[in-house]
Amino acid sequence: MPLLGSLIKRFIKARSMVKLRRGSALAKQNRVLRKLLRKAEFTEFGKHFHFTRILSAENIIESFRSTIPAYNYNSIYKEWWHRNMREEENICWPGKTKYFALSSGTSDSASKHIPVTNDMIHAIQRGSIRQILSLANYDLQADTFEKGILMLGGSTKLDRKGRYYEGDLSGISAAKLPFWFQHFYKPGKKISEEKDWEKKLDEIAELAPQWDVAFVVGVPAWIQIMIERIIARHKLKNIHEVWPNLICYVHGGVSFEPYRRSFEKLFARPIAYVDSYLASEGFIAFQTNPNTKSMKLLTDNGIFFEFVPFDENNFDANGELLSTAKALHIGEVKENIPYALLMSTCAGAWRYLIGDVVKFTSLKETEIVIVGRTKHYLSLCGEHLSVENMNQAIEMCAEKFKVSVREFCVTGIPHSKMFAHHWYIGCDEKVNAEEFRETLDNNLKKVNDDYAVERIAALNEVIVDIIPTNLFYKWMEQHGKSGGQNKFPRVMKGSQYDDWKSFVETEMKIVN
Repeated sequence: MPLLGSLIKRFIKARSMVKLRRGSALAKQNRVLRKLLRKAEFTEFGKHFHFTRILSAENIIESFRSTIPAYNYNSIYKEWWHRNMREEENICWPGKTKYFALSSGTSDSASKHIPVTNDMIHAIQRGSIRQILSLANYDLQADTFEKGILMLGGSTKLDRKGRYYEGDLSGISAAKLPFWFQHFYKPGKKISEEKDWEKKLDEIAELAPQWDVAFVVGVPAWIQIMIERIIARHKLKNIHEVWPNLICYVHGGVSFEPYRRSFEKLFARPIAYVDSYLASEGFIAFQTNPNTKSMKLLTDNGIFFEFVPFDENNFDANGELLSTAKALHIGEVKENIPYALLMSTCAGAWRYLIGDVVKFTSLKETEIVIVGRTKHYLSLCGEHLSVENMNQAIEMCAEKFKVSVREFCVTGIPHSKMFAHHWYIGCDEKVNAEEFRETLDNNLKKVNDDYAVERIAALNEVIVDIIPTNLFYKWMEQHGKSGGQNKFPRVMKGSQYDDWKSFVETEMKIVN
């Protein structure tokens, strides 16, 4: 057994047995909030909202949330973050902001500029180390820890804008990797700097046989495209023919289940799938155990969390937060209730609505699952259809028809004085669209009672178009969203849907 691998595995096991910080999740969150407030006490934001007074309050959390309003990106950028981009200092966080993560999410066409401070970079690194330590719970051979880790993300060659840099968060993080990690890191500095996504994939495919990769990290859609390209380039049966020691895939950004069936076709044997929740705003959670699909919330790593029940009392029909919305701290939440996340971070985000909706699966272990986004719920007439419902129904369809459905989206449209859902299903195998439509409709009725009721009333039609999977990625490429952390929106609305519909109609004429 190789000495280095044995030492690393023993270190991971030893560290995983140590409680790094004791106390309840609420106690940890109290400490985080106090530390954030103290650090930003004399920033422009801190002075405006009287952080000194909040810090002296008997109940610091109550004082904090009663003093500071909740923000979305547009409001916090308009009031505060735009000053960071003018290179002003001490606005929402001490000093100047040197890095901005570009994030368009899955809905807006214009890029958002999310501040990334040195404190946040260090927090992301700490979170990554903790995830590595959690591998003690996976039965991995010691020599696995000597192998390469391929991280597929945005370019590490960031764009310089005056005195600050901007780029994909994965590119910023990879550019700041600690020196000791460079030995394991693939595809290496040169390829990681490449901005042309197609060229990057071709270079990875060409050099893949030279690397001994055990871990792969990235968004499912782009990792699958990469693996398929490697297999095609070298005329392989599966990826294990070139990477025999590949044992673990760390994914995030979207639900992995729609991709699982097609992924498994690429391997010669089972591998471990590990979920991770790294957003442009920070490292939020990661899976710590192979026997669960939930992720452990990082409650002591530079982020203070609040949870807004995702219901009509707190959000309007468009997923916008109401001014009367009530946020809860981690000691007030319940299991299996959908909550929208508010985050205050060591990058100068304060009570910031990131747009994700989560559920607690275990309060004892502070474990969560992502169930959707505030803007990606479909409720034309009270059907309250979540991305979680959609994923479940699609998975059931894929299982019944023995096909892979890697991408899909849906929109609500007027239909015969009532409403209809129009689905676009990405599938490259032969399947009857009408049978798929009927099965999908029945599955949605099973997983969502509101949907079943509305199918009797106002929701009087379901339309399904089966289209080639590559159309989803081609549309993303045309909109500058290839690769990195980009993912296709599950729910489309307004002008985005109009653009997508026109694109599909044009492309399908070419296909047919």
